[in-house]
Amino acid sequence: MADEREDLAGVQRRHWQGTYAAHPGMYGEEPSEPAVHAAAVFRVARVGDVLELGAGHGRDALFFAREGFTVHATDFSPAGLEQLRDAARSRAVGERVTTAVHDVREPLPLPDASVDAVFAHMLLCMALSTEEIHALVAEVRRVLRPGGVFVYTVRHTGDAHYGAGTAHGDGIFEHGGFAVHFFDRELVDALADGWILDEVHAFEEGELPRRLWRVTQYLPR
Repeated sequence: MADEREDLAGVQRRHWQGTYAAHPGMYGEEPSEPAVHAAAVFRVARVGDVLELGAGHGRDALFFAREGFTVHATDFSPAGLEQLRDAARSRAVGERVTTAVHDVREPLPLPDASVDAVFAHMLLCMALSTEEIHALVAEVRRVLRPGGVFVYTVRHTGDAHYGAGTAHGDGIFEHGGFAVHFFDRELVDALADGWILDEVHAFEEGELPRRLWRVTQYLPR
């Protein structure tokens, strides 16, 4: 099973690298709705620096930078991050954006208590096991300062693709070459253990439409 997980992760990494290389700026320049929401939450919380996980080609990272936040963007696709850096320079926000190629199954490349906020749009519901998701959220907790904010989105078990395509176990289904770990509410609540869970907001995105939860939670001070 471990070898199968490793193979699936490698396939997904190659899938995204090829996708970003073949379709530069594939998600457009406008920020996602969750990023707009997160920016408002961050302003209220007086956030200065944001870590974005799974930034891709950077539409949300660039939005955060334009809003005045310092952004550290990570992704496992060098092609996506190269597009992000080029766009940041062309939009005169390069001094507020740094990038790092990173696989979220590994420890985050940041010191303890070093950022005010973490944002992840559909990163936690990639081809990650439940154990790997818990480890990632523990890492998010480690790098956040006391009182820090974590905003993330995930596709959930009410989505039309849940149970469709190729089943990989542990709630992961692959459809059209794209593997997703579909969340149930029990997993959301488990990931909020020891946090202050502020909101679990249901919304839809895209043409299917994809059905997602937007989760906002805080570290206690």
